[in-house]
Amino acid sequence: MTLRAAKRPDSVGDHAAENLVFIRQAMERSATFTTIPGAGGVAMGVVALAASAVAARQPTSDRWLMVWLVAAALAAVLGLLAMVRKAKQGGNTLTGATGRRFALGMAAPLVAGAAITYGLWTARTFTVMAPAWLLLYGAGVLTGGIFSVPLVRAIGMCFMALGIAAIVTPPEWADVWLAIGFGGLHVGFGAYIARNYGG
Repeated sequence: MTLRAAKRPDSVGDHAAENLVFIRQAMERSATFTTIPGAGGVAMGVVALAASAVAARQPTSDRWLMVWLVAAALAAVLGLLAMVRKAKQGGNTLTGATGRRFALGMAAPLVAGAAITYGLWTARTFTVMAPAWLLLYGAGVLTGGIFSVPLVRAIGMCFMALGIAAIVTPPEWADVWLAIGFGGLHVGFGAYIARNYGG
């Protein structure tokens, strides 16, 4: 056997197949948004649990709403900071294509929720705010979760189920449903994500 026969060069097809495998694996990694923060979710849940206790004691609907709006802003900041931290630890970025898709999926229902909240406040109708918040937040998590792991979509469906439950129960239960949703679900799923997905 000659040296030339023993060291036959790889064909162009072999190189192409290897490149396709590499490209497919890279696309699979980049197509999933995995920067959902577990610890951040727990922190958001703790804020919501505290807010539910404080909101339930407010003498007016306006003050009740203010408690929840402040809690939502604080939770959003904590969640975003946790996402940034987890992204840095994993060498990822929040501004990549998948991160932008996740954010867009989340943003549309949240903007709708803000607009509906304002409309309900101007109409002095507070009784459907809690169901609307749970349903729209769940819709945002579910929609954004299309670009993340299946667990995120499950979280969105749980929020939506609680929103439906809040619709068919007395309005006085609003803080209970909000505590279960924004508090309990965030703490429970956040702890699970922190343990199994890091961060």
